[in-house]
Amino acid sequence: MLTPLESGFFDVISGLPLHPLVVHFAVVLLPLAALGLVLLVIVPKWADRYGLLTLLALAGGTAAAFVAKESGEALASHMGMPATHAAWGDQLPFLSVGLLVLAVAWYVLHRRNSSGGRPRSAATTILGVLAALMALVVTGVTVLVGHTGAEAAWSGTAVAGGQASVAAAPTASGSAKTPSASASASASSYTMADVAKHADASSCWSAINGNVYDLTKWVNQHPGGPRVILGLCGKDGTSGFVGQHGGQSRPETVLKGFLLGPLS
Repeated sequence: MLTPLESGFFDVISGLPLHPLVVHFAVVLLPLAALGLVLLVIVPKWADRYGLLTLLALAGGTAAAFVAKESGEALASHMGMPATHAAWGDQLPFLSVGLLVLAVAWYVLHRRNSSGGRPRSAATTILGVLAALMALVVTGVTVLVGHTGAEAAWSGTAVAGGQASVAAAPTASGSAKTPSASASASASSYTMADVAKHADASSCWSAINGNVYDLTKWVNQHPGGPRVILGLCGKDGTSGFVGQHGGQSRPETVLKGFLLGPLS
């Protein structure tokens, strides 16, 4: 059964997860706009020409950060939640809003001073310093969000969630062999040597919590792409699964649909 996030606006577009599509806007626009703002504070005369463009880029990056946060939570319902990435990702949109408010306030004061031919006021200077400092914070957090997200996608820290997302995906074809596989589990056992022989997309087995599972049919159906499941193939995936889903009943139930038999 689909959860609200799984069926919501932030889940997928044309069958593709929204999160990896929109996150690039945030991790590119926010640092560029933030560093651009720092330059404008340092060289105020550039603000007359590039100030509005910088604010628009910052607003776009802030909006992208919010969409990335919501779509990331929707994707987590399929893949599991990489804790470090999620923690930084939750903070980024609100830090971005703070930066946007400071940037707009600074720009308004700057334009008043500039249009009136007055020297820079103390309030403008203070707001400029605060905005520049916040811009550096936002840039740093954006880098951390991007880095931890890349680690989760490429190193398999979110791999265990691949099994959790099976609940919404396997159709009759995806789970056709489940009854026979489950029924024969007591009659067959497998070794890690057996598992190691099935380590690619054509045949992907993984050992989890003392049992062996055939994830082959899920490799190309996984919302996060095949690389996530391929990270489990031919090896013991227990640590990844427990790290993401320990104590959660739904992923455990879903995982049973791919059961081959016990690990001897």
